[in-house]
Amino acid sequence: MRFPSIAAARRFDAAAHLPFVIAGERFGWIRRRDLDALSRWPDVFEIGAAQVTLAAALDTPDTRSMALASVTGALAADGLIPGWRNEIYAIRNAFDAPPAAYIERAASRFFGTLTYAVHLNGIVEYAPAEPLRMWLGRRSDTKATDPGMLDNVVAGGIGWGLGVEATLAKECWEEAGMPAELAARAIAGRTVHVLCSLPEGTQAEQIFVYDLPLPHDFVPRNQDGEVAEHRLARADEVLRWLESGAMTMDASLATLDSLLRHRVLAPDAAPGIDALFAPPPAA
Repeated sequence: MRFPSIAAARRFDAAAHLPFVIAGERFGWIRRRDLDALSRWPDVFEIGAAQVTLAAALDTPDTRSMALASVTGALAADGLIPGWRNEIYAIRNAFDAPPAAYIERAASRFFGTLTYAVHLNGIVEYAPAEPLRMWLGRRSDTKATDPGMLDNVVAGGIGWGLGVEATLAKECWEEAGMPAELAARAIAGRTVHVLCSLPEGTQAEQIFVYDLPLPHDFVPRNQDGEVAEHRLARADEVLRWLESGAMTMDASLATLDSLLRHRVLAPDAAPGIDALFAPPPAA
């Protein structure tokens, strides 16, 4: 089997980017073609031959965040940062690290900063003789990213101030109407590490994967308008969508992780995926 999401997750050319450095540490990747746009702010960015450095005078998370907010607002007005979300993400290289700064979610890909997300595989409880079935969602056609594509039954980015479990509980209710006591039964899978080029910039992301055994009579009901429909599918149907690219890259990888752990797929059926369970070499 060939799953296009595996290659897509590491389709990144470091030579086409410069590291984005804050206080001596690389926190992101900026495309060379975007350097001219940043040259408008010499008091914020020091653009060198080998890296883009946030000005040393910006030496606290608050001063850095204020400067970046002015820049990102202007870039968004120029159309260089699409899909403004009014959500705050922390700039940090580890989930539990103190933030170097804070940034609008939509700007994270322009600067290639590391983001975090949680994806939940909704697996209908089954007996050994029964085939595995999963609940999936189809993203609303109005979503800023991947509109109309198939997705996990629950998935969402982790904003600043929320932990993994709190985000999971929030998204379970908003996207599928799952009560907190059901969401609390989720079982952690593996973490997928993505580094890939997209039209809007660089997606550098860690995806925390979870499985949730769902009762036979559970039917997800979207609460926030971000899911167009839910589908209950057999494993063979899900595999067909994974091969055709009908699911988002993130959801595809989270689903493959689950199918491998549940032995629906043989360990060698998804070549290349093991590398995605560790940070990319460029990171």
